[in-house]
Amino acid sequence: MSEPSFAIVITAYEAADVIAGAVDSALAQTRPAEEVIVVDDGSRDELRAALAPYGERVRLVRKENGGGASARNAGVAATACEFMAILDADDAYHPRRLEATAELARQRPELDLIATDARFVVDGRPGDTFLQHNPFPEEDQRTAIFDSCFPTGWPTVRISALRAAGDFDEEMRIAYDWDCWLRMILAGSRVGMVREPLYDYVLHGGSLASSRLASLRERVRLLEKATRNPNLRAEERPAHARSLASHREQAARGAIEATLYGGRGRAQAARVARAGGLSPRTRTLAALAALAPPLARRYVSPTAAPEERLR
Repeated sequence: MSEPSFAIVITAYEAADVIAGAVDSALAQTRPAEEVIVVDDGSRDELRAALAPYGERVRLVRKENGGGASARNAGVAATACEFMAILDADDAYHPRRLEATAELARQRPELDLIATDARFVVDGRPGDTFLQHNPFPEEDQRTAIFDSCFPTGWPTVRISALRAAGDFDEEMRIAYDWDCWLRMILAGSRVGMVREPLYDYVLHGGSLASSRLASLRERVRLLEKATRNPNLRAEERPAHARSLASHREQAARGAIEATLYGGRGRAQAARVARAGGLSPRTRTLAALAALAPPLARRYVSPTAAPEERLR
């Protein structure tokens, strides 16, 4: 087989103070990438100056601010390589990540998405890995993608399959990666996993907790969108419906907790109480949160912050 080609695409917004770590890790690969591209998503800081020491080893693509999905699409448009390897601006690759990815790509040429395990780094301290909390399905990936984003948010992606699935949805602000992998898998793509933690995913205190409710709601949105996907088979619809119902319950629970413990107003709990498609218990708790928060707190305990769970 011919050797696959890789572009490491780093998307950046206001990341001048952290971009060096990501770029250094991309350039230190034991199997070098054909290209290292930084997509500047409309930053107003000194990102260009931060990249100046790398000279021609890094290509900078600048665009107006449009969000993560838009930046990823700009990276896809900027390269002629076979694969795009995703790297966020404040994260880092371990030196063997691209080597291990290329080896699996050669062994299994049918794969369109290749992930590696990732290590969570919380406030500078290494924590658990992605696979410790998220099982990887070798079989029945078509329905497993409804329940979790098992390819991770940072895989290496075959660009032709990504384009055939319609690229990243730029109307989505958070779950655009999960939405994209779901569309690719329903279109026939397969996912492979290197079971070594070769990616450092950096988290800062409150970074996940602050976006938890928005993330839960966007998961519901992507699953509702999948209802209209022409590649969703009739025999897969019951599994999809169960997952959608489960994620609606999680989002509703998140809204109730935000009312009781997050300083949000009671109006969103009232909306949950009136919503359809939820269990009677959830709607009752929502009504209680809207009408009598002190009483509701007897029945609803706050979920531990994601950073605490990862520690």
